[in-house]
Amino acid sequence: MHEIVYIRADYEPWWMFDGWEDKVVSRQRFETVENAQQYLKELEQDFSRRFSNQEKREFAFTAYWNEEEVEYCEICEEDLQIFHSLIWLFNGKPQISF
Repeated sequence: MHEIVYIRADYEPWWMFDGWEDKVVSRQRFETVENAQQYLKELEQDFSRRFSNQEKREFAFTAYWNEEEVEYCEICEEDLQIFHSLIWLFNGKPQISF
C-alpha cells in the first residue's frame, strides 16, 4: 500500500519525530505506484506554486516553506519555521528508492 502524506510542522519531514502523525493534514492511499506518483506530481506542482522554498531528501521526503510563515514557540522563546511537507510511504515506511 502506497501513501502520500501531507504534514504541516515546525520541522522537516525526514526527522519523523515521535508524534509526527499528529501533524498530518491529509493522507491518500494507493494500490499502485503509478497512481501514487501521479498524485504526488500534482501536489508537488501545487506546492511549488504556493511556496518559495523547497528541499527534497532521499526519495520519500519533500519540504516546502515560505520564510515569513513562522509560529512562536513559548518553550523555546523564538519563532520556528513552518514546513508543509510531503512524505511517500510504502507499507508504512518511507519509500526511499525504487
